[in-house]
Amino acid sequence: MPTYTVHAPPPRQGDKTSAPERFVFVRDGFHVWAFVLAPVWLLVHRLWLAFVIYLVGYGILGTALAFMRVSASVQSLVALMIALLVGFEASSIWRWTLTRRGWATLGFVVGEDTELAERRFFAQWNSRTTDAVASPQAPSAPSYSAPVRRGTPSPSDVIGLFPEPGGQR
Repeated sequence: MPTYTVHAPPPRQGDKTSAPERFVFVRDGFHVWAFVLAPVWLLVHRLWLAFVIYLVGYGILGTALAFMRVSASVQSLVALMIALLVGFEASSIWRWTLTRRGWATLGFVVGEDTELAERRFFAQWNSRTTDAVASPQAPSAPSYSAPVRRGTPSPSDVIGLFPEPGGQR
């Protein structure tokens, strides 16, 4: 099932928080359209700096391969590898751009599609904000418990990859 990261834009002037309808859900995983039409995908998602880096890098690499008189099959293989890289890293590029623009990462949610992920996130987010308003108490410090050992340690207790303590390596 796909995982989505949730990003909130910086608040507009005069607002304290961002409007929830402006949140962006970025799906992790392979993006087929970024693989097939990388420049168009970058432009549709308004990733201007990534688009310029893609064009400059692809241009330099294409020129270098042509200058070295590399065969057309190798050039096609390099183009396929670049397309695969963009397809696999599309969500990371999108998240990097959002972070660079000052968007806050609110968390992640799992859902079969974007609509279900939005429903799950906003249901949890709404209950969290309702609980915070209902009980304005200061958060308590986390309590930790000591690990429990059952019985006395035996000489055969080994932590690691070796069969017996002090054995040959």
